[in-house]
Amino acid sequence: MDKKFIILVGDGMGDYPAERLGGLTPLEAARTPNLDRLARIGALGTVRTIPEGMEPGSDVANMSLLGYDPAVYHTGRAPLEAASLSIRLEPDEVAFRCNLVSLGTGVAGEVIMADYSAGHVTTPEAHELVASLQTACCPALKLYAGVSFRQLLVWKGGKADMNAVPPHDISGRPIAAYDLLRGEPVLRDFMDKAARILADHPVNVRRKSEGKLPANAVWLWGQGKAPQMPGLDRFGLRGAMISAVDLLKGIGVYAGLDPVRVEGATGYIDTNYAGKVAAALAALEQGNFVFLHLEAPDEVSHTGDLEGKIHAIESFDERIVGPILHGVKKFPEIRLLVAADHYTPVSTKTHSTDPPPFLLVEDLNATGSGKAVRYCEKDARAAGWRLESGEELFRILLDLKR
Repeated sequence: MDKKFIILVGDGMGDYPAERLGGLTPLEAARTPNLDRLARIGALGTVRTIPEGMEPGSDVANMSLLGYDPAVYHTGRAPLEAASLSIRLEPDEVAFRCNLVSLGTGVAGEVIMADYSAGHVTTPEAHELVASLQTACCPALKLYAGVSFRQLLVWKGGKADMNAVPPHDISGRPIAAYDLLRGEPVLRDFMDKAARILADHPVNVRRKSEGKLPANAVWLWGQGKAPQMPGLDRFGLRGAMISAVDLLKGIGVYAGLDPVRVEGATGYIDTNYAGKVAAALAALEQGNFVFLHLEAPDEVSHTGDLEGKIHAIESFDERIVGPILHGVKKFPEIRLLVAADHYTPVSTKTHSTDPPPFLLVEDLNATGSGKAVRYCEKDARAAGWRLESGEELFRILLDLKR
């Protein structure tokens, strides 16, 4: 296969019109000259990345953009993250996403989810906390350190069929109605012991003295057993997954992609943009496929930061899309897909099932139609190209289906 394929994903870029922006969405308000040029030479549309009845998580949405039907292959978020940490799950093991979170007190004295990321606790701080939390684990539990607030817990002989709520879905809300795993004694004991260990941990004492939120609790969610996914080599693809997020790397592992670790990639606005671009271009030298994912638009959306989301989108355009377009000029034939995996409206601070906009470019050297279109929700809807699954979009990218 002589062609090379690139998928660039701005996580959670889709959004609703904001009154503060004069009725524009963040994508419409952001300055995105590179995306706008691509919109004039490519094809816009919308794609349903969340199958009906499934939760609009990044696991489901990005699996969909990689050409997998989540209704068939998705077993949970945490097993994917386990793969990124080279954790091989046994058939009787269940993996859980284990967030380090910051709990606070509401106006009525109730316990609330003050911050799902513990103020984006740093990775070195998180690793120090996780080392101390090992004593909270019974023999059936194993705790693994991840990136920033994202840790992983594996329960041997555990249950996968349980309700669990992502902490970013309940930001600022009382947790009592959502703390659904406490009915399992093994998990309840772990969470209670963890809270006691974290309460006066030196890392949290230091963070509080610096005016930062403490990581004073753990929150379990996204559980599941190992999925069975066929590799992308069945399409003749070999390449890399470029992301700071263990979830995406895990999807890449199951898809047969190299989960490249980029130094300084944080999953936030301060990520190593140049390093991610360099890794993507190096992967294209060796293979023919790259999936490059930027988490930042989603993270700032979860905090309700409208200006931060605009900044994250502009950084995606300037520091990812622009340099990629310059770097791939050496390759004779490139097919490019730009997409948001899902909407993360700033107004709701959580994901939605709205079909996000995509942009497909078959010829980067095209001169353009002259149409005044942009890569944004409104223009993507107006284009009238509505796909009902990410699997369909992926096959179109590979020119396998028309």
